[in-house]
Amino acid sequence: MLGSIFIVIALLASFYSFYNYYRSYKGERTLQKARIGYHAMSISVIVASVILLYLIITHQYQYDYVFSYSSSDLSFGLLLSTFFAGQQGSFLLWALFGVIIGLTLMSHSQKSGSNESTLMLGFIPTVTFILVMISPLIKDPFAYIWSSTSYIDTKYLSSTLLNSPALKNFLLNDTENQRTVLKVGEELIRAIEYSGIQINQLIVQGKGLNPMLESFWMQIHPPILFLGFALAGVPFAYAVSSLIKNEYQKWINNALPWVIATILVLGLGIIVGGYWAYGVLGWGGYWAWDPVENSSLVPWIVSVALLHTMIIQKKSKSENKPGSFVKTNLLLAGFTFVLVVYSTFLTRSGILSGTSVHSFSDPGTFIYNVLFGFLILFTLAIIGLVYYRRSEIEPPEISDHKLFSREIGLFYGSMLLIASAVAILFGTSAPIFGQTVEIEFYTIMNLPLVILMSALIPLSLYLNWRSNDLIQFFKRTIVTVLITSLGVAIIVFLTGITEFLYVLLLFSSVFTIIANIEFMFQSKNLKLMGGHITHLGFGVFLIGVVISALLSYEKEMELEKEQVYSFAGNSISFNGYSPIEDGKKYAFDIKIKEESGFKTAKPVMYIAEYNNSLMREPYILTGFIKDIYIEPLSFEPGNSANRETVLLRKGMPHQIGEVTVTFEKFDLPEDAMQKMMDGEQFDIHAIITIDKGEYSKQTDVILVQGVNKHVYDEKTKISFEIVSFDVAGSIQISIDNNNQFASFTNDVLTVRISEKPFISLVWIGILIMAMGLIIVVVRRMSFS
Repeated sequence: MLGSIFIVIALLASFYSFYNYYRSYKGERTLQKARIGYHAMSISVIVASVILLYLIITHQYQYDYVFSYSSSDLSFGLLLSTFFAGQQGSFLLWALFGVIIGLTLMSHSQKSGSNESTLMLGFIPTVTFILVMISPLIKDPFAYIWSSTSYIDTKYLSSTLLNSPALKNFLLNDTENQRTVLKVGEELIRAIEYSGIQINQLIVQGKGLNPMLESFWMQIHPPILFLGFALAGVPFAYAVSSLIKNEYQKWINNALPWVIATILVLGLGIIVGGYWAYGVLGWGGYWAWDPVENSSLVPWIVSVALLHTMIIQKKSKSENKPGSFVKTNLLLAGFTFVLVVYSTFLTRSGILSGTSVHSFSDPGTFIYNVLFGFLILFTLAIIGLVYYRRSEIEPPEISDHKLFSREIGLFYGSMLLIASAVAILFGTSAPIFGQTVEIEFYTIMNLPLVILMSALIPLSLYLNWRSNDLIQFFKRTIVTVLITSLGVAIIVFLTGITEFLYVLLLFSSVFTIIANIEFMFQSKNLKLMGGHITHLGFGVFLIGVVISALLSYEKEMELEKEQVYSFAGNSISFNGYSPIEDGKKYAFDIKIKEESGFKTAKPVMYIAEYNNSLMREPYILTGFIKDIYIEPLSFEPGNSANRETVLLRKGMPHQIGEVTVTFEKFDLPEDAMQKMMDGEQFDIHAIITIDKGEYSKQTDVILVQGVNKHVYDEKTKISFEIVSFDVAGSIQISIDNNNQFASFTNDVLTVRISEKPFISLVWIGILIMAMGLIIVVVRRMSFS
């Protein structure tokens, strides 16, 4: 329980630090006490994190969290990822990122001369919220497995201790699932300790990760996402600090780099999750408009809107005036974090457990109420402070600007982003009210908004700040518009896309790309190109989305072994399967013939021990022009109406009707023994003779362990399968009892195969956007 003690210390230290920062703001000399409290909180969170990591690495399965998510069978990287595989661990990771960011804020505020007290008054609650959620009274990551009664499958227990008399009264038959379970509670602990057995001797294995999470991306996606969540607390803190001080000039410069960092990291987390879904999980796409996916997307969209309105305020402020859209920026900065809390509420409260594949199971009414309480608290805090200061915030807003100016273009672009966020939020929240929306809802609502938004990006570039001459504006844009029109005409001709709204979206996207390239050439300074590079990437991303979505072609196919089929002008064949990962999984060999030559795909299927379910891993043949996405659905092994298995020993003939089959020998390479000792692969040949009357033929079959090899002789019409072999001198074959070979059926693999043209542009666009944002962050950090 040492970890629990440090969580409690961290929580108490956060209250202590907050209280003393408040006293410091009021003029008392308690700043040093507040810092000590914050450092105590930070050290406690770090120590608690180290303890949990130690418990995971050393397989301390007496802890419920460790038992529920880790396993000694996992690779070291995946074992580390179990730290944040469950609610408690992911909250602790969020808290860890939060305290580290807070230390950076403290240091930065001391160097920049900012008011540390008010800033930390805004930031500490964003960490305290997390610490409350992992406190022993709510979701303790260090709870023992017997703290509440549970039932554990005996496969996780030591086989040598299962017959211990101490366990006799606690072993139960689960007839529904046909297994034996151990009832674990405090009574069991007393019984086994009386017998001299420790719980960590009894429980020798953990449940492990859900097979869908056993991926490289599991190791990086959640940390990036939770770092983005923690960063979202910084703009909230700066907005609260500004409202407490009633000062609205300096906060923009200080908060802007953190807003961009939030956009970069949170966006990267969302995209990594999308690529994980596309490339590994077999969902067939990178975005499914799942409510939990959306709940992370909404705060990201709001933070992008905030960035643009903050730029307007920064450009419009003067020595005596804070600039435009102050209230807007304060609210958006606050709601970026409020929506992160809302995302947490949707994910962790269990309210979406029936509608989202990402949601945690129902944790109970108490946690639901706690999360809802924090959501209301943070919402009231930012709205209440803005309302309290409403008369003291100077009101120069949209009316102070010419309608035909860059700042108005940016403002309306931001409002379109907010409209998109509201639409997505509406659809995402529908399950709370017992309703759901179709995926088409998101497309219908967002398509017009994205068209207008992407059109405003280049148009705003050609506008000056404050006022513009309409004639000059048209002169500056006419050449770019003509080039864009030509480019779109070529795209429409090549792709056949004619739907009016999608053609408009292509136009605005190409317009965005060309205009930003033009301004990049004019700039000639890499440090000033960050925004242009980001918007260029956005245009490329949109083109990739449109083309890959509209021109994607999908077909479900039943592939009989060694038969050739046609798909999208290509030849495709299934050529068998082979065991991988020590026989735990099976990779299916699919060959696709294109104009450029043959390509091989290896989709995978296996039965997961974790939940005894069929798991599927797609295979993607990637390329710039297109991806070919192959998802295995089912496999039906070949059979006959009346078959039996026969063991053929070396040199001993077996009669099948009028045909004699003799297994002659294995043919191994000369260095087979050395290769076997070195763990290298080598071919094993089975030499088989088929005789009928005067006809005799010797067949050479290359064997693969775990893979049935079909043998067919055209002359005698005999057909059988080699189902297994023993290098000591025998093979096992499956034959038809009545030699009714016509009833033989081949292996059949059912797949869903799709062609996704130019989906590479989606990933290229994202990489370009990330590069642009990194340049912007570095530049803004140097100014702050």
